[in-house]
Amino acid sequence: MNIAVGMSGGVDSSVAALLLKNDGNDVAGIMMKLWRETAPKAVTGSACYGPDEEKDIEAARGVCAELRIPFYLFDCSENYEDLIVRDFREEYLAGRTPNPCVRCNPLIKFGLLPEAARQSGLAFDHFATGHYARVAFDETSGRFLLKTAADPRKDQSYFLYRLSQDQLSQAVFPLGQFLKSQVRKIARDAGLPVHDHPESQDFYSGDLSELVCGPITEGDIVDRRGTVLGKHTGIWKYTIGQRKGLGLSSPFPLYVIAIDARRNRLVVGPESETYRLSCFVSDTAWIAYDRFVGSLDALVKIRSTSQPARARISPAGDGRALVEFAEPLSAVTPGQSAVFYQGELVLGGGIIENPE
Repeated sequence: MNIAVGMSGGVDSSVAALLLKNDGNDVAGIMMKLWRETAPKAVTGSACYGPDEEKDIEAARGVCAELRIPFYLFDCSENYEDLIVRDFREEYLAGRTPNPCVRCNPLIKFGLLPEAARQSGLAFDHFATGHYARVAFDETSGRFLLKTAADPRKDQSYFLYRLSQDQLSQAVFPLGQFLKSQVRKIARDAGLPVHDHPESQDFYSGDLSELVCGPITEGDIVDRRGTVLGKHTGIWKYTIGQRKGLGLSSPFPLYVIAIDARRNRLVVGPESETYRLSCFVSDTAWIAYDRFVGSLDALVKIRSTSQPARARISPAGDGRALVEFAEPLSAVTPGQSAVFYQGELVLGGGIIENPE
């Protein structure tokens, strides 16, 4: 098959390209240029977005040369700024905590990038990435399904739940059956120069305050009764469940339990007040179903690193769903995604709303 591989300059996408080439496929490496010269320049570490992007581009170019496959670079920076960075900024300023990778995958990585490659004249049947996930076709439903990876510690299906049926039909995840340790060994044995590259865990490799560019607007920090306990210098600096950096003196630890953007204030309380029994999610996306009707029991992850929790999912109209947890969960954070699972199958998910 003709397969385009989305390269990142890291070990995972490099091994994905290697495995596909070794299987006899006609492989090409394609990569996104995301950084703009006018963007902030402070760097604190490795990430998918930042001013140190050029080293990742050169690493990807070098791997493709090593594998003797063509390498193509596409400038997606303008669309990335418009669709991802702007939304990231607006969500933080509205008191929510977004997950840019969830939004980037369907819109940019599996959307704009392969589209740009095809418009340039590059022909391919499938698009592969180094994500740890699996895709399968279900004969009964006639739908492409997303499944978790064999390595539960590296599973990235949470970030892919918004992929469309068309995107899944073309998606290839060569690493879905491997452990991370196996992937590094494959890269080392093949002599790939990226075999020991560090993990890229963050969205942005600079100072978040530069990227959000939020106003230094002082506001109150209050408890549930409205008693003023202190001041903050921008609600976008905080997230639900945060304990450190509040600058408050209290006989017991205080946590952010709500962010009131309209009143420009943080609401804090003891850890017990961070727990919730339910939440609404909006803008739901379903993989296992064309249309979600009725109710179902599922496991839910309320952030990429959280343990799955038992819950009941029910339609709430207008693309929303009610998620009722079997046990109270801490730090259910507006802006993050709640992703629904049954066994290894990803059912779908939605964006956690502000509590009513």
